[in-house]
Amino acid sequence: MLAQIHTLALRYALIAAGIVIGAVSLTVFLQPLDIAPAGVAGASTLLNELYDTPVGLVIFLLNIPIQLLGYIMLPNGSRVILRSVIIVLVFSVVVDNLRLWLPPTGISDERMLNALFGGITGGIGVGLVYRAGATMGGTSTLALILQRRLGFPMSTTFICTDTLIILSAGLVYGWEGALYAAIALFTAGLATDYVLEGPSVIRTAMIITDKPEDVSQRVFANLQRGVTSWTIKGEYTGAERTMLYITIARSQVRDLKDEVAQVDPNAFIVIGMGHAAYGAGFRRMKGPRM
Repeated sequence: MLAQIHTLALRYALIAAGIVIGAVSLTVFLQPLDIAPAGVAGASTLLNELYDTPVGLVIFLLNIPIQLLGYIMLPNGSRVILRSVIIVLVFSVVVDNLRLWLPPTGISDERMLNALFGGITGGIGVGLVYRAGATMGGTSTLALILQRRLGFPMSTTFICTDTLIILSAGLVYGWEGALYAAIALFTAGLATDYVLEGPSVIRTAMIITDKPEDVSQRVFANLQRGVTSWTIKGEYTGAERTMLYITIARSQVRDLKDEVAQVDPNAFIVIGMGHAAYGAGFRRMKGPRM
């Protein structure tokens, strides 16, 4: 019971932090320097420039038809959409009220800095909400509908909506503004991925060797890592050899190469990147989300 309460509290803490950070991104870095963010927030920013409408209120109003569509078309739509509606409502209120406490021109006059930091903070905010198992509504809900109903990849929907926002920003703010919007969107995507996947702290290695037992034993003894092996055949030579697959920490790459070189200097090694590993010797997997 205590574990469930802790998980639930952590989830809503992440959502609250994501909402505040996302609101700061919009009101401090992006809107004051005429840089449009992604999705519904970007459309709201453009409408504010054209008609001086409240950004937060328009974000909420534009979300109403999207969330109603999600309620109708998504399986278990009531549960999915209810959480999104609450997040959108709180985000809209925070955006419109946060502006009252902040300088209207932001904290910097440099548009590139604002585009970068606006993208970074916005991506962190969205990433925290995603990690909590929720979404910021808007185009995220629309992308989910198209994925579930028509099989469209969510990334395709985001590319289409983001491209539309960038083009609209070019018409409203000028094409230089569109370029800054593109920088903010790209940076936000990188920041979101970083929050969701974490830093690249592991490496994977595929080793083709004629001495698999000796290499494996050195890896077991000196690196304390497990090894998976299977027999392969070279299509050019037709010769059968053994491939080893090993997951190691980033700091162990040099040690692994040294260990393999000691046993089989002619081994073929490919080092790949990974974000995280779960299981024996690495991080423990957590239970299902509440």
